[in-house]
Amino acid sequence: MEHTNNTMSRTLLFMALLSIIVVAAHARGHHKGAHGRHMTAQNVTYDGKSMFINGRRELLFSGSIHYPRSTQDMWPVLLDNARRGGINVIQTYVFWNAHEPQQGQFNFAGNYDLVKFIKLVQEHGMFVTLRVGPFIQAEWNHGGLPYWLREVPGIIFRSDNEPYKQYMQAFVTKIVQMMKDEKLFAPQGGPIILAQIENEYNHIQLAYEEKGDSYVQWSANMAVALNVGVPWVMCKQRDAPDPVINACNGRNCGDTFSGPNKPYKPSIWTENWTAQYRVHGDPPSQRSAEDIAFSVARFFSKGGNLVNYYMYHGGTNFGRTSSAFTTTRYYDEAPLDEYGLQREPKWSHLRDVHKAVLLCRKAILGGDTNVEKLNQFHEIRTFEKLGTNMCAAFITNNHTIDAATINFRGTNYFLPPHSISVLPDCKTVVYNTQSIVSQHNSRNYERSPIANNFQWEMFIEAIPTTKKMDTYQNLPAELYSLLKDTTDYAWYTTSFELSPQDLPTKPGVIPVLRIMSLGHSMVAFVNGDLVGTAHGTHEEKSFEFQRPVAFKVGTNYISILASTVGLPDSGAYMEHRYAGPKSISILDLNSGTIDVSDNMWGHRVGLKGEGMKVFSEEGSLRAKWMPLAPVPRPLTWYRTRFATPEGTGPVAIRMTGMGKGLIWVNGQSIGRHWMTFLSPLGTPTQSEFHIPRAFLNPQDNLLVIFEEEAMNPGQVEVLNVNRDTICSFIAENDPANVNSWVSRRGNFHPIVSNIGPQAALECIPGKKITAIEFASFGNPSGYCGDFVLGSCNAAATKQIVEQQCLGKETCTVALDRAMLNQNGADPCPEILVKTLAIQARCY
Repeated sequence: MEHTNNTMSRTLLFMALLSIIVVAAHARGHHKGAHGRHMTAQNVTYDGKSMFINGRRELLFSGSIHYPRSTQDMWPVLLDNARRGGINVIQTYVFWNAHEPQQGQFNFAGNYDLVKFIKLVQEHGMFVTLRVGPFIQAEWNHGGLPYWLREVPGIIFRSDNEPYKQYMQAFVTKIVQMMKDEKLFAPQGGPIILAQIENEYNHIQLAYEEKGDSYVQWSANMAVALNVGVPWVMCKQRDAPDPVINACNGRNCGDTFSGPNKPYKPSIWTENWTAQYRVHGDPPSQRSAEDIAFSVARFFSKGGNLVNYYMYHGGTNFGRTSSAFTTTRYYDEAPLDEYGLQREPKWSHLRDVHKAVLLCRKAILGGDTNVEKLNQFHEIRTFEKLGTNMCAAFITNNHTIDAATINFRGTNYFLPPHSISVLPDCKTVVYNTQSIVSQHNSRNYERSPIANNFQWEMFIEAIPTTKKMDTYQNLPAELYSLLKDTTDYAWYTTSFELSPQDLPTKPGVIPVLRIMSLGHSMVAFVNGDLVGTAHGTHEEKSFEFQRPVAFKVGTNYISILASTVGLPDSGAYMEHRYAGPKSISILDLNSGTIDVSDNMWGHRVGLKGEGMKVFSEEGSLRAKWMPLAPVPRPLTWYRTRFATPEGTGPVAIRMTGMGKGLIWVNGQSIGRHWMTFLSPLGTPTQSEFHIPRAFLNPQDNLLVIFEEEAMNPGQVEVLNVNRDTICSFIAENDPANVNSWVSRRGNFHPIVSNIGPQAALECIPGKKITAIEFASFGNPSGYCGDFVLGSCNAAATKQIVEQQCLGKETCTVALDRAMLNQNGADPCPEILVKTLAIQARCY
């Protein structure tokens, strides 16, 4: 919406009032606690250069960690790993449908304890960005909107619509008041320094025309009127009304963001995507540590003030919380993987770029900016205050193929392709985004020796006919409104008569059952026998099912188990999305095609096993379990017990040999599996599923699987998960690690005597290096977990590394040619720049 002529005056008045409010707050308090600060009141303001926290300009490195996507016992470990990774802000959404699943009935317990999570962030010495939404998308079921909202008469989501605004305002107000009551906003002494209203609304704003424009204004005004004392942001909202800050989402906001919509707002990046979420049928998603580091250095070199990694830890979509067709695993390629383990080198390479930028902090926030664009690909950005030693430089080679040597102030600097070198004193390269000098690792899934002594039993769902169904109506009911998000499954049944004259007599001609469905998937039966399965995709939920069927003379029964795989989470007019069978007909009969769509359909919501809660200890006693049949049948519940895996590390279950369904451990749903929806690579999108330690009993556990397809659980296995394979891959022309320097009181200087590249290895606390599995100095290739010797190798490398590293928790090996060649002749002098590759095992 266009701003009126007096917008500026209103904005300046608001900012003045905000300053009066926050200046009255107490001064910044002392830090205390196990890791960080217990803060007294802190004012939060901003200008066009940065945010101020208690009057001090800050550079902010933020990471998204969503409290419902991990268990409470994981939160301290996740937050500690984030803090050690250089993160000083944690960003999270608020999940409306998790907190208010039924209208007026609220849940803030267990993994949904928002207050406890925010307080824990503060205990770890970090700030919080609270994305209240309440529409969040987030690949979360229904974008965070409760299903019951869909049934409010006359409602139109995310529009200038009175019913929607009424419920949205009520929930936002409740959350804000909860935060105020717990004193969690920064001016109250809490960690929340930013809040977000709405989410990426520009994507759909045009669909609502003037109702979209007025909704943006209303949302902003409603949020600001709540007087939280910290700035509000809107991401991907070019027309964010004052004083709300418009923020960027994407992979390269340093180059794609048009900037704040007013010169007195800071540049904020709310989502720097660390990979891409995955939907069933997707191949692996990747984004390199080098590319993310480049984007971060680029953003701060161009005046950025806050970058948030989406996600820093993705976690798990437990139960039925994932959105349509989204996998149970969420952003596993983040710096902290699904299990909370450090994914290297992503975690440490980003930690190092934070340190490099912070070494430039004083110059970035206090110096004058100069841009020297050398050509299409090369530029130098400096922050400098003349007459002082305050100077920092970012030298950029944006060519994606060719390396470059760039002269800056009389010195030549070598830059690999698509890289930025950071010089905190305008002389010394402390970091290059393309040169990884930190640790690598590889994730291992290891079969538990004690947890796989399975004794499987089965319980088969009965295939209903038209008798004793819950409801009947002429046409098949729409699936979303039938299920009301209480289960994935609903039965549709009908019957019809065929005479001998209806059935074809010509050899090779068989009647065909055709079902047109709006999604998401289904299993079809005729007269109790399986006919087949079908499903849509994330991109196209609708599908057509056609199968030949041997119908019989007399009464025939069609039974369809229709299912959803999460509710939609994005797009305009979400309240008008539909699913389920739409039309059903019988083709190739002698009498022609019979349309049975309006043939009176019986409906039943949910499975019998769900109603009995056979996945729980008590409920499983109600079912009649049998030994496994020689031939598996569809719609089967499988039950077994297993011992709690040894150790304290993460646990997973690999679902090899299974099809589609859900998994429970001790009555807790760990999510949906779908092994038969293959990616273009011919493999399932997700094969291993996280079993949080918090879900396990001390010794004995109940495992229950509901399987839609005719599959046998004989290959299922419980696994221990670790990243105990650690590596280093360092070249002689790489810079030294950024931790070789510090900047104190404006004095930038080294803190080590010998500055140069070195391999560094570190096991997790409590483990030591027990084996050197690979070591080569020369031209090795490959990656952590699969290094290969090249044509050049210093023969003593492995022995030297073993001497320096075995039995230690951490070790370093300098790239010293004389030492690695044992003061002998260079075995391959023709290789001018050599590489040291090491692979070690921790135990």
